[in-house]
Amino acid sequence: TPASLDETLTPYLKSHNLPALAAAVTRNGQIIAAGAVGTRRAGTQIPVTLDDRFHIGSDSKAFTALLAGMLVEEGKLRWTSTTADIFPELSPTMNPGLRAVTIEQLLSHTGGLPNDNETFGKLLAESYGQDGNLDEMRYWLVQQWSRQPLATKPGTHFAYSNMGYTFAGAMLERITKQTWEELVATRIFDPLGLTSAGFGPQSTLGRTDAPLGHRARPDGTLEPMLAGPNGDNPLIIGPAGTIHLSILDFARWGAWQTAQGTRAPNLVRPETIRKLQAPIIAFSVPNPAPGTPSHGQYCLGWGLMKLPYAREPFLTHTGSNTLNLALIMLQPKQDFALVLATNVAHKQADAALRSAAATLYGKFGKA
Repeated sequence: TPASLDETLTPYLKSHNLPALAAAVTRNGQIIAAGAVGTRRAGTQIPVTLDDRFHIGSDSKAFTALLAGMLVEEGKLRWTSTTADIFPELSPTMNPGLRAVTIEQLLSHTGGLPNDNETFGKLLAESYGQDGNLDEMRYWLVQQWSRQPLATKPGTHFAYSNMGYTFAGAMLERITKQTWEELVATRIFDPLGLTSAGFGPQSTLGRTDAPLGHRARPDGTLEPMLAGPNGDNPLIIGPAGTIHLSILDFARWGAWQTAQGTRAPNLVRPETIRKLQAPIIAFSVPNPAPGTPSHGQYCLGWGLMKLPYAREPFLTHTGSNTLNLALIMLQPKQDFALVLATNVAHKQADAALRSAAATLYGKFGKA
């Protein structure tokens, strides 16, 4: 039975203005501690549980990168496969610089695409009017974006791009003729037994059956956001961040990653996991938004960061859809994982997750 973290987590609810907070710790593939405190909906008393679904935002990117690794192993994709290779029919009208951008560059945010900008926002708004399944909608988005100029030369600069990950997801869909959601559900969720995992808002439409995301008002009060069109990122950018799952399943995902391909199920070879977890480019972000690290190195769906309270750097990622916030921290050499999630995404929430992570690492992380 995992040790309870409830006593450690509870003070953060009041000190950092959080509706709910959950965390879990794993070592050697086992969940050794876990806790979930607070309420699903601010202003009510609907206690969260360890089985409640939390939204993990951009922590979904590691799932997209893993899918790419699977297809590389199967010979259906190369890390050097370009956008023009996968979408040859778009090449004549595609921006010349974009034609040579590789899947590896898209997954490491070095494809030359800009940070999410006004054009990206307008296209997302227009995407709601497109016909077809999500893969067809993503192809439409790729078509529209493919004419945009690059911000930098591919492979030279880091720019965090949700469009880049959506582009990568559309490439995987073209190769497999399945939606990204089908690929993640059948090739990752099911084999790993992540039974709580799904996509979009973590609660069901019309119900508070999971912790609702919250919008922070200027006066500090929290507005619960029900499932619906404003309850999550647009589903079209799923490859960049629409997964939800319980804190226990989040921990199981982290524990599987720390084994670097040596723990069942063997979805890919160890060398592929090491490829995904290897740093590609250093980055520095001035005045980062909540959930965005200020510095470190980026791999493929993962960041690498050194923190003052640990000798070994952490393989890590934060995720937010602006209503929820999640943090995953791994030390593969120690076979150690730490995951945290809350259902609000203001600066206080970011501070709470990082402070709680340091506390939990002090208790459980030192071998």
